[in-house]
Amino acid sequence: MMESQIVIKARNIEKKYADGSALAGFDLDVYQGQIMGLVGPNGAGKSTFLQAVLGLVDIKGELEVLGLSPKKDRHELLTRVCSITDVAVMPRWMTVGQVLKYVDGVHPNFDLTKARKILSKTNIKRSSRIRALSRGMVVQLHLSIVMAIDAELLVLDEPTLGLDLSYRKEFYSQLIEDYFDGNKTIIISTHQIEEIEGVLSDIVFLDQGKEVLSGSIEDLNQRFLELRPKADNLEKAKALNPLLIKTELGRPVYLYDGVDIEKLKDFGEVYPPAIADLFLAVMKKNTEEGEAK
Repeated sequence: MMESQIVIKARNIEKKYADGSALAGFDLDVYQGQIMGLVGPNGAGKSTFLQAVLGLVDIKGELEVLGLSPKKDRHELLTRVCSITDVAVMPRWMTVGQVLKYVDGVHPNFDLTKARKILSKTNIKRSSRIRALSRGMVVQLHLSIVMAIDAELLVLDEPTLGLDLSYRKEFYSQLIEDYFDGNKTIIISTHQIEEIEGVLSDIVFLDQGKEVLSGSIEDLNQRFLELRPKADNLEKAKALNPLLIKTELGRPVYLYDGVDIEKLKDFGEVYPPAIADLFLAVMKKNTEEGEAK
């Protein structure tokens, strides 16, 4: 089996601002075909890292994207990489058709026919001006353009922030069905973990510019387990030192790190945790350990 090509290689990435560090010794490898999620609270360094990947900010450390330097080789890089951010800015005076023709004129890998076909499935008219579109429609238009570009890497920085539920679900559905083919690579920064956990192949939790936890979804689902213990097994379950104890529908739920599943099955129902629940537990533990130092 051939080893996957590395798409992003980051080593000891640092970025400091006047009021603190956005990234503090951050390492990351992203491989071809992965859908990588960057998850963390505000100020964790997610957007700063993605901006560095696109060559938009200066950083210290070693960073290669598709074998290129994001700063020195930015022109070449942007022919092979696409991005969508929470801003989704487009010229408000242009019509949709004019935007498509502009992208067709400046991007060598843009397929105008494909973009028009994708847009035909939406309520967006080519004669409409950008200023007349809702925020959700602008994101739809942006996604239609991106999906018509044969890019090797797609960078998504809070792409659905502020959109209603129907637009958010449609965005990720289109992304997987019409764009992702197993060879392309996607890296996503978002706060809406619940909506993307079924999409991701790998995930990284960040806090204060550092990695707190990372791994494939498959590996994390084996390492971390939730238990709904039977009433007569509560004390035995507590003795196994759960990472977190919470209550769901009046019943306690225990989260474990690295406890054998066969041992837990003796005490009740066992299943992998939701990524959102795992994130909250890991961040809580990280905060407590930081305060203890």
